[in-house]
Amino acid sequence: MARSIDPAPKAVRGFVPARSDEERYLMRHIEDLARTAESRGIPRYSAFLSDREQDLARAALNRAAVPENVYHFEGGWPGAERRLLCLEPEGSWPDSPLCCVRLTCRVQAGAALPAHKDYLGSLMGLEIRREALGDIVLPSDAPGTAYVFALEPAAQLICQELLQAGRVEVTTRLLPLEELPEFPQAERTLQTATVSSLRLDAVLAAMLHCSRSMAAELITAGRVEINHLPVESVHAPVYEGDVFTVRGKGRFGLTALPGKSRKDRAIIEFFQY
Repeated sequence: MARSIDPAPKAVRGFVPARSDEERYLMRHIEDLARTAESRGIPRYSAFLSDREQDLARAALNRAAVPENVYHFEGGWPGAERRLLCLEPEGSWPDSPLCCVRLTCRVQAGAALPAHKDYLGSLMGLEIRREALGDIVLPSDAPGTAYVFALEPAAQLICQELLQAGRVEVTTRLLPLEELPEFPQAERTLQTATVSSLRLDAVLAAMLHCSRSMAAELITAGRVEINHLPVESVHAPVYEGDVFTVRGKGRFGLTALPGKSRKDRAIIEFFQY
């Protein structure tokens, strides 16, 4: 597909401010952690944060003028979605509460193995707070094995109390992070399309392979989120790096906006999670 050589500057999405008391509280909490780490020269760590909460944390740190070299986000493995904010001032001794528990199923050959929802349901049944749990990884090359990332107290509770996932018995082992295997990365097929404009209904129609009117119906029905925030305007602009969640249809990542085709249509590159 031919592309325009017009070197138009890339548009980026600006920070979306806190939209609730809970989000404002989170930002204040992050600033408090940063101030404590700086004033006392000791490491400080948040609970597990979602994608949206990580964006809010970055905004709070920028507002507090915290240098980027003193913090990072860590989820235990390279593809982690839920991650801790780690504030580690220069000269401090890291003391991360991040742990991993390996769950191994005791199941007869051919029996159904627990799915992600079964593991999560069993963990929540222990009355563990969701923010104390990170990703639950089910490697495709190790059926019947799951790796649960959690804060240390939650990890200890899992090892002591978790006996089954769904209806399947499991054994647990607290696993040092340096002993983690390399998890196979999910294969994602990059797709390319052209759209008449970079507004939500046009881009969503291309991703879902449907008409713009059908995409507009999904948007106005409140079934669409951009970067984990609901959006109901079909005219909403889209930007490189946006993540689109369509209830009942899936989740999509907009990876690039390479330019325009010879017919002056915008080119988009995306994948489905």
